[in-house]
Amino acid sequence: MKLDSNNHSVFLMYYHPVLVVKYRREVFDTKISHFAKEMFVEIGSKYNISLVEWNHDKDHVHILFKAHPNSELSKFINAYKSASSQLIKRDFPPIRKKLWKEMFW
Repeated sequence: MKLDSNNHSVFLMYYHPVLVVKYRREVFDTKISHFAKEMFVEIGSKYNISLVEWNHDKDHVHILFKAHPNSELSKFINAYKSASSQLIKRDFPPIRKKLWKEMFW
């Protein structure tokens, strides 16, 4: 196991969030999951976060990622959920019919 480090510390910080679609609607398939994964990697790079593993089921995604101690996790998760919700609904219009309201996560 390789530890990460910066000037004054050594660390190894893994996080495993599970993001669930609102009302557990079954909207994820391979194409949508791949799109959401690409967005995660793109937004994560701005917050010093790197994706380790990504898995999905029909109504949720499991994410395993590494972060640095100075990463602002709450801001990152908020930014990701907001952007992914808007872009997924925009690029995959049939999903809107499966959700009751405008919220995705």
